Parts: sequence; C-alpha cells; structure tokens
Amino acid sequence: MVLILKMGSTLPSLRERRGDFEDWIARGASLQPAEFHVIDVPSVPALPPLDGAAGVIVSGSHAMVTERRDWSERTAPWLRAAVSRGVPVLGICYGHQLLAHAHGGEIGNNPKGREFGTVQVELDQAGRADELLGQLPGAFPAHEGHTQSVLRLPHEAVRLASNAWDGNQAFRIGARAWGVQFHPEFDAGIVREYVRHYRADLSAEGQDPDALERTAADNPLGGVILRRFVRLCRREG
Repeated sequence: MVLILKMGSTLPSLRERRGDFEDWIARGASLQPAEFHVIDVPSVPALPPLDGAAGVIVSGSHAMVTERRDWSERTAPWLRAAVSRGVPVLGICYGHQLLAHAHGGEIGNNPKGREFGTVQVELDQAGRADELLGQLPGAFPAHEGHTQSVLRLPHEAVRLASNAWDGNQAFRIGARAWGVQFHPEFDAGIVREYVRHYRADLSAEGQDPDALERTAADNPLGGVILRRFVRLCRREG
C-alpha cells in the first residue's frame, strides 16, 4: 500500500473542477484505488504505523514549512523513521522541503521570488545516474509553483537537479528517499490556474504572468517519475 500524505488542498476552484493533490498524484502514478491510502495529515491526530507501507508520497501544500505547524512538525520525525527503515519516500514541493527540514536542511523564501510556470530543470551528474530521475533527459521541463525553497540541503543529501532559479530542485537521501521541488502531478491547465491566482504577487515581483501562462505546456515526464516511483515501491515491497 502506498501512503499519500495530503498536506493541504489546492485552490477551491481547481478542487471543484479537477480534484485535489492526491487525485492528481494517484492519476499520474496510475495507482488503482486498492493500491493507495490517503492520509489528510492536518486533520488526523497521529500518523499511522509504517508497517505495511510500500512507499510514501508527500504532497504539496499552501502552508509553509517555516510556519512549523503542529501537524507538519510531527510529520518530520515520522518521515525520518520511514527513511531510516528504507521505506521509499517521494516528497513533492512542500513534501520536498519537509523531507529536507526533517533531516536538518534549511528552508526559507527563495531570494529570487516565486517560481511558477513550466521551466527547465537540469540533472546533475548524480541525477543522471539516479535510479528514479536518471531516465529523464539531462534537461527537462517541469511544472513549478512555490515561494519557499530548500536553501541548504541536509548534510547527507545528494543533489540531483537544479536550475538558475533554485539550486536544489531535487535531492536524494540514502537509497530510497527523494525530494522534488517541482510538481510531477501538475499539467499545463493547473499551472495556468496557479499563475492566474497569484498574478498580482508575480507582477509585484517583476515577473510576467502573461508569459508564464503562455509558456505553460503539458509534458509526460511528471507521470514518468510518479510511475517509476511506484514501480520502485512495488519492487521493494
């Protein structure tokens, strides 16, 4: 069973029409209903035991890791336990940052501002050899929607990907735990909706929301990552 940790919800307008983070993750990963279980982390008193978990996917959120909300802080040691037990973990955006925070990394506002839209990400040498990301092209398009970033990786983390905006677009801890700042579950329509929602903030930072909407483009690589992760979970299980 793959556990999807739902760390928050998407924009209400998107949720009504397209579903929520966990729906996009499950769809992109081609998970059948019997293969995954969603845990709405902010609304449960405790996280479940790791026994029987084939893997863990940690979703994005509109919260900030630096807010240190109770539900987020109690998830951090749970993630450390999952990693130490060798349970495959994939953190997406907020999940990426929380995984880094859980292992001693530094999280904060990206000094360059928000990163939204479909952007180019480049694999490092370690990324090109990585079991999860190594099948991707050396430079590939990815969907972004974040204000905060991993400013300093945990000392045991291996950086896998970066771009000019964010030096830590992906990392790995140990053999089976990954964080990706980008959103493999997004499509171009979701990206455009987020750009429209944050138009005023992006404009205030000197960015061009019209260009970000115009250049948003679908690509199949997000699904490739999610399905590859699920295959690794099944193999480890």
